[in-house]
Amino acid sequence: MPILLAVFIALVQGVTELFPVSSLGHAVILPGILHLGIDQKAPEFLPFLVVLHLGTAAALLAYFWKDWLNILTGLFGAATPARAENRHVLKLVVLATLPAALLGALFEHKLKALFGVPLIAALFLFANGFLLFFGERLRKGSQRAGQGGGDLAALSWQGALAIGLCQCLAFFPGISRSGATMVGGLLSGLNHRASAHFSFLIATPVILGAAVLEVPKLLKTHAAPGMLQVSLAGGAVAGVTAFASIAFLMHYFRKHEFEALNPFAFYCWIAGAASAAYLLLA
Repeated sequence: MPILLAVFIALVQGVTELFPVSSLGHAVILPGILHLGIDQKAPEFLPFLVVLHLGTAAALLAYFWKDWLNILTGLFGAATPARAENRHVLKLVVLATLPAALLGALFEHKLKALFGVPLIAALFLFANGFLLFFGERLRKGSQRAGQGGGDLAALSWQGALAIGLCQCLAFFPGISRSGATMVGGLLSGLNHRASAHFSFLIATPVILGAAVLEVPKLLKTHAAPGMLQVSLAGGAVAGVTAFASIAFLMHYFRKHEFEALNPFAFYCWIAGAASAAYLLLA
């Protein structure tokens, strides 16, 4: 794989994995539109993909290292209000991760095989815009009813489980994992910043676990000469880009509490419709 192509794929991965615009959808759509010549069945593609996901997971751990340190140290020592809150967050993360872990183990590959074609992914990307847009509308309704706007400590176990179920929508290429979980967070009473924060926390075990599960296959793969260097370069680019994406989004959601997901909804509508039109007419 040429190094410039690897860097381009890594940049797209680092941005779209965290932005609520579906990394899987872009991974399915872009090769069909740009004719990148990527053979996803080639032996060198698997290690490259695994390293990209490891880079993204490393960025999440690096940005939220204090959160994870507090969560893990909260398991030990005498009960204090701070440790109790950290244990509560850990329970929420586990609950929100379970649905995707269970359903992913059972159906992920079947869903990707069924829907992993560019045109269908483009249509789901267009639908993702409605998910984000109407998520904001429903959230406004709950605020008028005197609900919503809370921080992570106020999230219930029912809310965490609902967010976890929303995360399962991302098995359909074009539906954003972060977008679905952010909308789930908003509808569970969180504000935008807390919703994004929790979305990124539960993304860490999901992305890291998905990459680690591919390591046994990786060890059996005989990649082309020089692919290790290309994969490491791609992982580094994906990690740096993902870290910058997280920093931008956390700042963005801290500053924008009113219809903050709408710009991403507009992008999904435009990108999804334009991609579908091109694929139908080309």
